[in-house]
Amino acid sequence: MKVSFEGIGESVITFYNSDGTAAKAGEPVMLSGNGEIRACSEGERLIGVALACDESFAAVQTMGYIELPFSGIAPNVGYGMLVADGAGGVKTADAGGGEFLVIEVDETAKILGFML
Repeated sequence: MKVSFEGIGESVITFYNSDGTAAKAGEPVMLSGNGEIRACSEGERLIGVALACDESFAAVQTMGYIELPFSGIAPNVGYGMLVADGAGGVKTADAGGGEFLVIEVDETAKILGFML
């Protein structure tokens, strides 16, 4: 039997996609204005992950299970602080990040599964 966390508590919201630093599908995003998101830079706190984007709009998963690449030291499972790594993934943070429930860590593939 395989355990799956996909679909649990998922919430997807449509936002405007920023003109200046537009988000791309699969990368962490943050708010940049009223109803608008942009791609996260290194060290910034993410509000979700862009699932689909065009030049005007982005569908952003703001709750539920997600998998992203991680950089740096592998986080531990359990609650931990994460921030964007500026390269489309996340990394552990001592301060300034959001607290997320880390469920799976694949150190070989450098993939992290966590709840937004």
